[in-house]
Amino acid sequence: MAVDGGAPGARLRRPLTAVGVTGPSMSPTLRHGDAVLVRVGGRPARPGDVVVAVFRSRPELLVVKRAVRPQDGGWWVRGDNDLVTDDSRAYGVADVLGRVVLRYWPRPGRVSRRSL
Repeated sequence: MAVDGGAPGARLRRPLTAVGVTGPSMSPTLRHGDAVLVRVGGRPARPGDVVVAVFRSRPELLVVKRAVRPQDGGWWVRGDNDLVTDDSRAYGVADVLGRVVLRYWPRPGRVSRRSL
């Protein structure tokens, strides 16, 4: 799931940043068109967190994925929709830029961690 407006080299610059999501890879947790708040800083990512990340092999692409495990100084990330493979299975290790803390549109609510 790509991040809307993710220009090449773009980074999250504020402690809380609004992000639009595109694509089906995080369905059913997040859907195309959802808007979420991302926390930069704070506690580090843990397995099961939904995060915004950038793949080392595709630095121009910001994505929303679920952190699975630390690996090689970064994170192995996967989408919740196993039918879509645009995650670490295709692109390798990612660097986490922030954690998704809540969806504010169109169905407001927390985006919870999931046990892996």
